Amino acid sequence: MKALSDHLSPVLSNYLASNHKVEIEQFEFQHTRKEFEGDITLVVFSLLRHIKANPVALGEAIGAYLVETVDYVTAFNVVKGFLNLSIQDSFYVSQLKEIKETAQFGHVSIQKDKGVALVEYSSPNTNKPLHLGHIRNNLLGYAVAQILEASGQRVVKTQIINDRGIHICKSMVAWQKYGEGATPVSTGLKGDKLVGNYYVRFDQEYKKEMATLVAKGKSEDEAKVEAPLFVAAQKMLRDWEKGKPEVVDLWKTMNGWVYEGFDVTYKNLGVSFDSLYYESDTYLLGKTLIEEGLAKNILFKKEDGSVWIDLTEDGLDEKLLLRSDGTAVYMTQDLGTALQRFKDNPTMSGMVYTVGNEQDYHFKVLFLILQKLGFSWADSLYHLSYGMVDLPHGKMKSREGTVVDADDLMREMSGTAAKISEELGKLEGMSQEDKDELYHTIGLGALKYFILKVDPKKRILFDPESSVDFAGNTGPFIQYTYARIQSILRKAPEASPQAAVANIDEREKEIIKHLLDYPVVVQQAASQYSPALIANYSYDLVKLFNSFYQNISILGEEDVAQRDLRITLSKEVSLILQQSMSLLGIELPSRM
Repeated sequence: MKALSDHLSPVLSNYLASNHKVEIEQFEFQHTRKEFEGDITLVVFSLLRHIKANPVALGEAIGAYLVETVDYVTAFNVVKGFLNLSIQDSFYVSQLKEIKETAQFGHVSIQKDKGVALVEYSSPNTNKPLHLGHIRNNLLGYAVAQILEASGQRVVKTQIINDRGIHICKSMVAWQKYGEGATPVSTGLKGDKLVGNYYVRFDQEYKKEMATLVAKGKSEDEAKVEAPLFVAAQKMLRDWEKGKPEVVDLWKTMNGWVYEGFDVTYKNLGVSFDSLYYESDTYLLGKTLIEEGLAKNILFKKEDGSVWIDLTEDGLDEKLLLRSDGTAVYMTQDLGTALQRFKDNPTMSGMVYTVGNEQDYHFKVLFLILQKLGFSWADSLYHLSYGMVDLPHGKMKSREGTVVDADDLMREMSGTAAKISEELGKLEGMSQEDKDELYHTIGLGALKYFILKVDPKKRILFDPESSVDFAGNTGPFIQYTYARIQSILRKAPEASPQAAVANIDEREKEIIKHLLDYPVVVQQAASQYSPALIANYSYDLVKLFNSFYQNISILGEEDVAQRDLRITLSKEVSLILQQSMSLLGIELPSRM
């Protein structure tokens, strides 16, 4: 379905070709500012690159031509270099009919002949449970994947599970030393929480050991590497890479506990994946790439046997790729994972890495190394860098146990939703089971919307209480409006917009104009990797509908054609809200 600007562009092209001998197909349109009369504005200034003319005179000439030749353009006015056009009400009525008759309006069918876009998110370490930072990561990555798919792209949602390395060994060493055989079953803890507790315990005991060594005269740097727990973790990492059976068995057992815990969290959060990669597999492929890079003199070895790449000519620095003892670093596995993903998806058109902005430098280096190794697809890699989530009491630190646990936060959000919903007192007659499900839907919707309405690049100060406000730019406000529309539709007869409607209210027109913007917003959100565009579009739609609802009778309208149009308009608003919120992973309840 064409936007209004797409209807007008061919007419403008013909006019300019005939009268000014220029070929222009793309024009700059915008909504007419509220202080001026009109529905859509042509920016005449942008035409002056091609046509030598007075902008006001050119605008007047184009406006007169459009009024004469286009039946739905009824009037125009020119303000400096802006041509404001008034559009006949019947045009908007016909557009509403087209919206109604278009399945999944605004979403494009997946183009199967095009390449596949991979979106990576979550990518946790198996030494701790998911926390608030992971929640923003998961919600952002999942929403971007949904939006890309709605824009017509084939998408694979993927993650790399960081299941090896010194941090994993720290949890394993602490469990061996202090665990006394504890398991998720014996303790009643989710596996990821149990393993995370030992990561915290390692840090606590490690600091005690360092303090003892410093008291005996060691420097702090010496104490860090000589503390018995750290030495044990390093040895365990070397034993793991050598495949020592008892170490590998413990690693499999503890990681298994963590995966079971992660699955519960992902299910509650409403995110999923199409493919999983494990660092324990891909780091070996990364090592192979490093050997190839050495053979091509792209990489070099230092005297201690460590492998590096010199990126100083590219404005960066030297980067370690393999330690002197032969153990891999994060970059090693990221190189291997990138190559493996391309092998698994040879039609890959792009890859989005959803990772916090503290890793900006890492991804600059990763993409540059892949380019230097000769992989043409490295040019299509994109780092979706996002800001951290701040809390009133400061930054979270996993090793110190000062994180906001993802599961606890979701429970807290449901509790807050329950408290506020019960205060409003609108749930009479609902069973407790239905109420609990509704509280979860509201709480999770509040959390997701609060995080996704913010531009990904910006930091977030998370406030659970304000996120569950039933007014303002919040998830519950959108959910409540949707539920209100469902209540109207349950009472309404079947309806369709009628051509017999000659005039529509300005509020109705504004809603239709906003609905017509939805396809453009989906494409913009996809190209900018920004769920915030979808969130704020939805909020603006809800504000327009509420203004309409509060000032215009819907079911009480006596004119049948007018009433049917308003019912249809309400239904299409609810459908677009349902579609837009589904892109963000937010459920909309039919009753609140």
